[in-house]
Amino acid sequence: MLEETGFGERVVLFDRGKVSAVLAPADPRAQAADVEDLGALVLMPGLVDCHVHLNEPGRTEWEGFETGTRAAAAGGVTTLVDMPLNCTPVTTSSAALRQKLAATEEKLWVDVGFWGGVVPANSRGGELTALSKAGALGCKAFMVHSGIEDFPECREEHLRQAMPELLDAGLPLLVHAELELPTLADPSPRTRYAHYLASRPAAWEEAAIAMMVRLCRETGCRVHVVHLSAAGALPMIEAAKREGLPFSVESCPHYLCLRAEDIADGATAWKCAPPIREEANQGGLWRGLLGGVIDLVVSDHSPCTPALKVLERGDFMDAWGGIASLGWGLPAIWTEASPKGASIEDVARWMCRKPAELAGLGDRKGRIAPGYAADFVAWDPDERFTLTDAQLFQRHKLSPYLGREFRGRVHGTWLAGAKIFEHGRHLGGPRGNTLLGRGHQA
Repeated sequence: MLEETGFGERVVLFDRGKVSAVLAPADPRAQAADVEDLGALVLMPGLVDCHVHLNEPGRTEWEGFETGTRAAAAGGVTTLVDMPLNCTPVTTSSAALRQKLAATEEKLWVDVGFWGGVVPANSRGGELTALSKAGALGCKAFMVHSGIEDFPECREEHLRQAMPELLDAGLPLLVHAELELPTLADPSPRTRYAHYLASRPAAWEEAAIAMMVRLCRETGCRVHVVHLSAAGALPMIEAAKREGLPFSVESCPHYLCLRAEDIADGATAWKCAPPIREEANQGGLWRGLLGGVIDLVVSDHSPCTPALKVLERGDFMDAWGGIASLGWGLPAIWTEASPKGASIEDVARWMCRKPAELAGLGDRKGRIAPGYAADFVAWDPDERFTLTDAQLFQRHKLSPYLGREFRGRVHGTWLAGAKIFEHGRHLGGPRGNTLLGRGHQA
């Protein structure tokens, strides 16, 4: 079993969905217990993925609560947090959040929390406070076009209005940090990845993050940058942290494991925003993650129907931008991290403890300790396998990871002490719960 202090052979006891004790095997209580021996498998806290687009209600043909949470369970993810788009209605009001909560009934294989959204129309006037009272764990804003018209981007004035209200509510502001700047068009065809990559340069992220550091300093509101792809922004993030600002950042497996140089012509399944960048940039991201500047790793599972990827035309500019990868974060990251000297303890911090803390769930999720949820993943860090479409439980079997060899196979997943996935099969039925923020008022 993995503990925060390192590996050890331990017996974990749980009762009524919570860990009651973590014991040495020689402890009389351990010897008296009826236990399941996991052998050489690593027992880790269930993963917490706090960046997932489940798209329900409204765009369930893209994904949905049942298919998305089944995919999560298969990958050892026991808690996820749903983004406020691309559902319909978008989660920018307390009424929309209540509709989303109603849509989860009898569909959740894992526990699910919810981010609200910040748009110009609700950046002042109390709706963000209402979202907090309805149970939102925080709120997300875009600084560039989101891809859908009903979730418009916020300018600096809107963020400055929203941040004091979020501070008063005790909620973090999550930001898609790109500012649209003039760019030089790439002369290559639109089926070449270089054409798309040139359209969203790293300078967009760097300018947006510089603005958010300034607004964080000005307002005191906690800021979290989602899906960082540009390593050039890391020095200013590190400086903000040294200054003591409440500033954090995540990256994703596709930025840490996939490279622009490997993207074939027309391979629009690889398109996301911000884009996957070059190998040299990826090296900088790994240095930031291993050095503690990047706080956590989450999927940014952003699925759509295959038709929206325009696979037959391979036009990167027309294709929907999003990587579908829910449930494959653990093997993807471990495959790349272990040769770089990262430990399983590092992975547990990046993918269990830190995401739980960002979402305000750090007192009950993300650790194996008394009082915490009995959410676990058992996995073999040495087992190698190749990902096939038969192993994808998301709604559409479309992923840039298909055919890729991984190291680190999930063998079992437990939610609140009940085994929900084992050796490629789901067990029981939907038993997950919705997770509401501490500001929730019934």
